[in-house]
Amino acid sequence: MSLSPVTTTLRPARPDDVPAVLELIHDLAVYEREPNAVKNTVPVLTEQLFGDNPAIFAHVVEEEGRVLGFALWFLNYSTWEGTHGIYLEDLYVRPETRGRGYGKLLLAELARIAVERGYARVEWSVLKWNEPSIGFYKSLGARAMDEWDTFRLTGDALAAFGSPE
Repeated sequence: MSLSPVTTTLRPARPDDVPAVLELIHDLAVYEREPNAVKNTVPVLTEQLFGDNPAIFAHVVEEEGRVLGFALWFLNYSTWEGTHGIYLEDLYVRPETRGRGYGKLLLAELARIAVERGYARVEWSVLKWNEPSIGFYKSLGARAMDEWDTFRLTGDALAAFGSPE
């Protein structure tokens, strides 16, 4: 008796993938020690990925119809380079399937898109304590942008600053 080989597929996300992608977003939030931070919903994410003017994009890796990992990304722009880049918002692979090359496959697809389209870069943020991911990214040739700090306005500070006086 022979077993059929497992089929692994890398592809752009489809609307029917959104529940699985959102499940993985929740898993990522738990991994990043923010289990209650996700406010996103299936209808919102579906509209943002597949509405009339999507500004975010996603790719998934699946086996036998089960989504095992995803990369969610959007375009940024370099005024110095005069071209777009890809900003990877989230990359996540189910823990039980790590080590099979799915994260590398997803990142390679974003790099391929960037090269094909003439974009200048693919970039992302990683939590300083996330040594496994940092090591993985460095193994790909990525480098930390140590001279830059990320700033963010959220919550009350955003509301106060963004409200008319």
